[in-house]
Amino acid sequence: MTESPDGDANVPSRNRKRFPGISSRSYEHPADRSALVALRKLSGFDTVFKTLSGLLPERSLRLLFLSDSVRVGDQQFAHLHAMLRDACYVLDLEKVPPMYVNQDPQPNAMCIGLDEPIIVVTTGLVELLDEEEMRAVIGHEVGHALSGHAVYRTILLFLTNLATKVAWIPLGNVAVMAIVTALREWFRKSELSADRAGLLVGQDLQASMRGLMKLAGGNHLHEMNVDAFLKQAEEYESGGDLRDSVLKILNLLPRSHPFTTVRAAELKKWAASRDYQRIMDGHYLRREEDKDASVSDSFKDSAAHYAESVRTSKDPLMGLVRDIAGGAGDLGGKLRDTVFGSRANGAGGSSDAKGSDGSESAGK
Repeated sequence: MTESPDGDANVPSRNRKRFPGISSRSYEHPADRSALVALRKLSGFDTVFKTLSGLLPERSLRLLFLSDSVRVGDQQFAHLHAMLRDACYVLDLEKVPPMYVNQDPQPNAMCIGLDEPIIVVTTGLVELLDEEEMRAVIGHEVGHALSGHAVYRTILLFLTNLATKVAWIPLGNVAVMAIVTALREWFRKSELSADRAGLLVGQDLQASMRGLMKLAGGNHLHEMNVDAFLKQAEEYESGGDLRDSVLKILNLLPRSHPFTTVRAAELKKWAASRDYQRIMDGHYLRREEDKDASVSDSFKDSAAHYAESVRTSKDPLMGLVRDIAGGAGDLGGKLRDTVFGSRANGAGGSSDAKGSDGSESAGK
């Protein structure tokens, strides 16, 4: 270990870069960034809800973790405390959030809070990950804190709970589900943002990949392979027919996190991007510029990202969307092919057989 400029022995001996004054906009996913820029422009929005924080269970949660979990510090889980201070040092987060270890065999971590963020990691996660994998996870949570996800997530969850109470109003449930669906889509993108922050802190892509693999398959690294794991993401995206595409959407809607293989593939893609390299070279957005961020530009970036996702996606449904947008001549044939598979053999029986296989596979 080496010492940081302020004398804290919290930097690993291997050389890693620090990002003074970095804005979270530098690593945020476009869809996450556009939502956050818009929220930050609503002057007093978070202040009002902080004032109303007595209506939220935040104070109760803080007391619960203080009384029934272990607070990380110099005398308790000192190695985690060093990682936390290091993550804040790398991302230049001035105030180190309190962190607790909670007894729970389920591997998990979260960053919550209105007045100030707190980080909670479970014993299942601590026992599952090695030091560098854990460093990426703590960097992930510090990324949530730097982005303000803890504040805005709590606010939006409060709004969702409030909306649920009026679900008895005609069409109220439809409106609530629309809100919940939109919020979960943002939550999922915020997780991709935090994965990027974890990589900036750890600066070890293989450690980030290993951590995600372990979340999916447990502590059996000798039985797993990163390349094979990433191939699962490619197979998931491109495999099946239109029915599988619909099932993917239905499987994803109730989730707050993207699927683990998808997170790994997204992170690897970002690590190979020019955006990541520019940050590593010291060219990144600064916090003092956040107030000048354009909402319209952020939404344009978000729209461009989704358009690019549709354009490059191998998913059958996205392919059909491209064909429709492009004015496919044989739309009926395209739809039939997408639903029942390719007509390469020109035989209806062949298509039916493939469709049958697809149905059986999708139903498992």
